[in-house]
Amino acid sequence: MATQTLVMPGEVLSEDVLPIPSNPSVALKLGPGLRHIPPSTVTTTIAGSLCVDRKKNAVWVENNSGRYIPQPNDVVIATVHHSSTDWYHCSITPHTAFAQLPQLAFEGATKKTRPQLVAGSLIYARVLSASKHLDPEIVCYNPSTGKSEGMGELKGGMVFDVSLGMARRLLLSKQKDEGGLVVLDELAGEMAFEIAVGRNGKVWIKAGGVKETLLVGRSLQETDCDSLRVDEQRKLVKKLLRQT
Repeated sequence: MATQTLVMPGEVLSEDVLPIPSNPSVALKLGPGLRHIPPSTVTTTIAGSLCVDRKKNAVWVENNSGRYIPQPNDVVIATVHHSSTDWYHCSITPHTAFAQLPQLAFEGATKKTRPQLVAGSLIYARVLSASKHLDPEIVCYNPSTGKSEGMGELKGGMVFDVSLGMARRLLLSKQKDEGGLVVLDELAGEMAFEIAVGRNGKVWIKAGGVKETLLVGRSLQETDCDSLRVDEQRKLVKKLLRQT
Protein backbone atom coordinates (compact mmCIF):
# COMPACT_ATOMS: atom_id res chain seq x y z
CA MET A 1 0.00 0.00 0.00
CA ALA A 2 1.27 3.47 -0.88
CA THR A 3 1.86 6.03 1.88
CA GLN A 4 1.55 9.78 1.20
CA THR A 5 3.33 12.94 2.45
CA LEU A 6 2.75 16.53 1.31
CA VAL A 7 5.76 18.01 -0.55
CA MET A 8 6.63 21.28 -2.29
CA PRO A 9 8.74 21.86 -5.44
CA GLY A 10 12.50 21.74 -4.92
CA GLU A 11 12.48 19.55 -1.82
CA VAL A 12 15.29 17.02 -1.45
CA LEU A 13 13.97 13.65 -0.36
CA SER A 14 15.80 12.12 2.57
CA GLU A 15 16.90 8.51 2.41
CA ASP A 16 14.53 7.46 5.19
CA VAL A 17 11.55 8.52 3.02
CA LEU A 18 12.57 6.43 0.01
CA PRO A 19 11.60 2.74 -0.07
CA ILE A 20 14.26 0.13 0.68
CA PRO A 21 13.84 -2.94 -1.57
CA SER A 22 14.19 -6.43 -0.13
CA ASN A 23 16.45 -7.19 -3.09
CA PRO A 24 19.33 -4.65 -3.36
CA SER A 25 19.58 -5.27 -7.10
CA VAL A 26 16.09 -3.87 -7.70
CA ALA A 27 16.29 -0.26 -8.93
CA LEU A 28 14.22 2.49 -7.36
CA LYS A 29 11.39 3.56 -9.69
CA LEU A 30 10.89 7.33 -9.88
CA GLY A 31 7.53 8.47 -11.20
CA PRO A 32 6.05 11.87 -12.16
CA GLY A 33 7.06 14.91 -10.14
CA LEU A 34 10.55 13.73 -9.23
CA ARG A 35 14.03 14.37 -10.63
CA HIS A 36 17.19 12.34 -10.08
CA ILE A 37 20.38 14.38 -9.63
CA PRO A 38 23.46 12.11 -9.81
CA PRO A 39 24.78 10.42 -7.93
CA SER A 40 21.99 9.84 -5.40
CA THR A 41 19.89 12.97 -4.88
CA VAL A 42 16.13 12.93 -5.59
CA THR A 43 14.21 16.22 -5.65
CA THR A 44 10.57 17.14 -6.22
CA THR A 45 9.51 19.22 -9.24
CA ILE A 46 5.84 19.84 -8.36
CA ALA A 47 3.71 20.31 -5.26
CA GLY A 48 1.49 17.46 -4.19
CA SER A 49 1.36 14.23 -2.24
CA LEU A 50 4.53 12.16 -2.20
CA CYS A 51 3.39 8.57 -2.72
CA VAL A 52 5.70 5.75 -1.68
CA ASP A 53 4.92 2.15 -2.59
CA ARG A 54 7.48 0.05 -0.73
CA LYS A 55 6.17 -3.20 -2.19
CA LYS A 56 6.84 -2.02 -5.74
CA ASN A 57 9.91 0.04 -4.75
CA ALA A 58 8.34 3.08 -6.40
CA VAL A 59 7.89 6.73 -5.46
CA TRP A 60 6.08 9.58 -7.23
CA VAL A 61 4.25 12.87 -6.60
CA GLU A 62 0.48 12.92 -7.05
CA ASN A 63 -0.93 16.25 -8.20
CA ASN A 64 -4.55 16.32 -9.36
CA SER A 65 -4.28 19.79 -10.87
CA GLY A 66 -1.22 19.01 -12.96
CA ARG A 67 -1.06 17.81 -16.52
CA TYR A 68 -0.54 14.17 -17.32
CA ILE A 69 3.04 13.37 -18.36
CA PRO A 70 3.44 9.98 -20.09
CA GLN A 71 5.53 7.51 -18.13
CA PRO A 72 6.74 4.05 -19.26
CA ASN A 73 4.34 1.24 -18.33
CA ASP A 74 1.35 3.57 -17.77
CA VAL A 75 -1.93 2.39 -19.28
CA VAL A 76 -3.73 5.15 -21.19
CA ILE A 77 -6.84 5.75 -23.26
CA ALA A 78 -5.87 7.42 -26.52
CA THR A 79 -7.67 8.65 -29.63
CA VAL A 80 -6.35 7.96 -33.12
CA HIS A 81 -5.76 11.30 -34.85
CA HIS A 82 -4.33 10.10 -38.17
CA SER A 83 -2.19 7.32 -39.61
CA SER A 84 0.91 6.97 -41.78
CA THR A 85 2.48 3.98 -43.51
CA ASP A 86 3.52 2.09 -40.37
CA TRP A 87 2.13 4.15 -37.52
CA TYR A 88 -1.02 5.40 -35.90
CA HIS A 89 -0.58 8.87 -34.41
CA CYS A 90 -2.67 9.12 -31.26
CA SER A 91 -3.71 11.86 -28.86
CA ILE A 92 -3.25 11.08 -25.16
CA THR A 93 -3.91 14.64 -23.94
CA PRO A 94 -4.53 17.91 -25.79
CA HIS A 95 -1.23 19.42 -24.61
CA THR A 96 1.23 16.59 -25.37
CA ALA A 97 2.77 15.46 -28.63
CA PHE A 98 1.04 12.65 -30.49
CA ALA A 99 1.91 9.19 -29.20
CA GLN A 100 3.20 6.81 -31.84
CA LEU A 101 1.47 3.42 -32.09
CA PRO A 102 3.06 0.90 -34.49
CA GLN A 103 0.38 -0.66 -36.66
CA LEU A 104 1.63 -4.13 -35.70
CA ALA A 105 1.72 -3.39 -31.95
CA PHE A 106 -1.23 -5.65 -31.20
CA GLU A 107 -1.29 -9.23 -29.98
CA GLY A 108 -0.64 -11.58 -32.90
CA ALA A 109 -0.95 -8.76 -35.47
CA THR A 110 0.40 -9.18 -39.00
CA LYS A 111 0.05 -6.95 -42.04
CA LYS A 112 -3.07 -8.94 -42.98
CA THR A 113 -4.67 -9.23 -39.53
CA ARG A 114 -3.77 -5.87 -37.94
CA PRO A 115 -6.71 -3.70 -36.80
CA GLN A 116 -7.86 -1.12 -39.31
CA LEU A 117 -8.22 1.96 -37.13
CA VAL A 118 -9.56 5.27 -38.39
CA ALA A 119 -9.42 8.83 -37.07
CA GLY A 120 -11.47 9.01 -33.87
CA SER A 121 -10.95 5.37 -32.88
CA LEU A 122 -10.40 4.84 -29.16
CA ILE A 123 -7.64 2.54 -27.97
CA TYR A 124 -6.51 1.20 -24.62
CA ALA A 125 -2.73 1.04 -24.66
CA ARG A 126 0.43 0.91 -22.57
CA VAL A 127 3.24 3.48 -22.73
CA LEU A 128 6.33 1.66 -23.97
CA SER A 129 8.73 4.61 -23.89
CA ALA A 130 8.54 8.32 -23.11
CA SER A 131 10.99 11.18 -22.66
CA LYS A 132 11.01 14.95 -23.07
CA HIS A 133 13.15 14.60 -26.19
CA LEU A 134 11.06 12.02 -28.09
CA ASP A 135 7.38 11.44 -28.79
CA PRO A 136 5.93 8.72 -26.55
CA GLU A 137 5.46 5.26 -28.05
CA ILE A 138 2.50 3.11 -27.04
CA VAL A 139 1.58 -0.52 -27.69
CA CYS A 140 -1.59 -2.56 -27.28
CA TYR A 141 -0.05 -5.53 -25.47
CA ASN A 142 2.00 -6.26 -22.39
CA PRO A 143 5.68 -6.21 -23.45
CA SER A 144 6.46 -8.82 -20.78
CA THR A 145 3.95 -11.40 -22.01
CA GLY A 146 3.06 -10.36 -25.55
CA LYS A 147 -0.63 -10.71 -24.60
CA SER A 148 -3.22 -7.99 -25.07
CA GLU A 149 -4.58 -8.26 -21.50
CA GLY A 150 -7.62 -6.19 -22.41
CA MET A 151 -5.76 -3.62 -24.49
CA GLY A 152 -6.75 -2.74 -28.03
CA GLU A 153 -9.61 -0.88 -29.68
CA LEU A 154 -12.46 0.24 -27.43
CA LYS A 155 -15.73 -0.06 -29.32
CA GLY A 156 -18.90 1.71 -28.28
CA GLY A 157 -19.30 3.13 -24.80
CA MET A 158 -18.42 6.62 -23.60
CA VAL A 159 -15.33 8.35 -22.22
CA PHE A 160 -15.42 10.38 -19.00
CA ASP A 161 -12.77 12.68 -17.54
CA VAL A 162 -11.56 12.25 -13.96
CA SER A 163 -8.64 13.70 -12.02
CA LEU A 164 -5.24 12.05 -12.25
CA GLY A 165 -5.51 11.08 -8.60
CA MET A 166 -8.87 9.41 -9.19
CA ALA A 167 -7.46 7.51 -12.16
CA ARG A 168 -4.62 6.20 -10.00
CA ARG A 169 -7.07 5.09 -7.29
CA LEU A 170 -9.25 3.29 -9.83
CA LEU A 171 -6.21 1.36 -11.06
CA LEU A 172 -5.36 0.02 -7.60
CA SER A 173 -5.89 -3.72 -7.17
CA LYS A 174 -7.59 -3.14 -3.78
CA GLN A 175 -9.71 -0.06 -4.39
CA LYS A 176 -11.43 -0.03 -1.00
CA ASP A 177 -8.43 -0.75 1.20
CA GLU A 178 -5.83 1.26 -0.72
CA GLY A 179 -7.89 3.94 -2.46
CA GLY A 180 -10.99 4.36 -0.31
CA LEU A 181 -13.28 3.52 -3.24
CA VAL A 182 -16.38 1.32 -3.19
CA VAL A 183 -18.40 3.06 -5.90
CA LEU A 184 -17.63 0.50 -8.62
CA ASP A 185 -18.31 -2.45 -6.32
CA GLU A 186 -21.65 -0.93 -5.35
CA LEU A 187 -22.59 -0.38 -9.00
CA ALA A 188 -21.45 -3.87 -10.03
CA GLY A 189 -23.95 -5.34 -7.58
CA GLU A 190 -26.79 -3.65 -9.47
CA MET A 191 -25.79 -3.72 -13.15
CA ALA A 192 -23.29 -5.11 -15.64
CA PHE A 193 -20.76 -2.80 -17.27
CA GLU A 194 -17.29 -2.75 -18.79
CA ILE A 195 -14.67 -0.22 -17.76
CA ALA A 196 -11.15 0.76 -18.83
CA VAL A 197 -9.16 3.32 -16.83
CA GLY A 198 -6.33 5.38 -18.30
CA ARG A 199 -3.61 6.90 -16.16
CA ASN A 200 -4.15 10.05 -18.26
CA GLY A 201 -7.45 10.78 -16.48
CA LYS A 202 -9.73 9.09 -19.02
CA VAL A 203 -12.28 6.39 -18.15
CA TRP A 204 -14.12 4.38 -20.81
CA ILE A 205 -17.43 2.86 -19.76
CA LYS A 206 -19.84 0.61 -21.62
CA ALA A 207 -23.03 -0.56 -19.94
CA GLY A 208 -26.33 -2.02 -21.14
CA GLY A 209 -27.61 1.30 -22.44
CA VAL A 210 -26.95 5.02 -22.54
CA LYS A 211 -28.68 5.70 -19.19
CA GLU A 212 -26.69 3.01 -17.41
CA THR A 213 -23.41 4.19 -18.95
CA LEU A 214 -24.11 7.78 -17.90
CA LEU A 215 -25.00 6.61 -14.39
CA VAL A 216 -21.65 4.86 -13.94
CA GLY A 217 -19.75 7.83 -15.34
CA ARG A 218 -21.63 10.32 -13.19
CA SER A 219 -21.00 8.21 -10.08
CA LEU A 220 -17.26 8.27 -10.68
CA GLN A 221 -17.13 11.98 -11.46
CA GLU A 222 -19.19 13.01 -8.42
CA THR A 223 -17.11 10.75 -6.17
CA ASP A 224 -14.01 12.42 -7.57
CA CYS A 225 -15.15 16.06 -7.55
CA ASP A 226 -16.75 15.91 -4.09
CA SER A 227 -14.05 13.68 -2.52
CA LEU A 228 -16.76 11.36 -1.18
CA ARG A 229 -16.05 9.01 1.69
CA VAL A 230 -16.98 5.32 1.52
CA ASP A 231 -20.38 5.78 3.17
CA GLU A 232 -21.13 8.79 0.95
CA GLN A 233 -20.28 6.77 -2.16
CA ARG A 234 -22.82 4.13 -1.15
CA LYS A 235 -25.49 6.80 -0.62
CA LEU A 236 -24.67 8.37 -4.00
CA VAL A 237 -25.08 5.07 -5.86
CA LYS A 238 -28.44 4.37 -4.18
CA LYS A 239 -29.65 7.89 -5.02
CA LEU A 240 -28.63 7.68 -8.68
CA LEU A 241 -30.17 4.23 -9.06
CA ARG A 242 -33.49 5.53 -7.74
CA GLN A 243 -33.39 8.37 -10.28
CA THR A 244 -32.75 6.06 -13.24
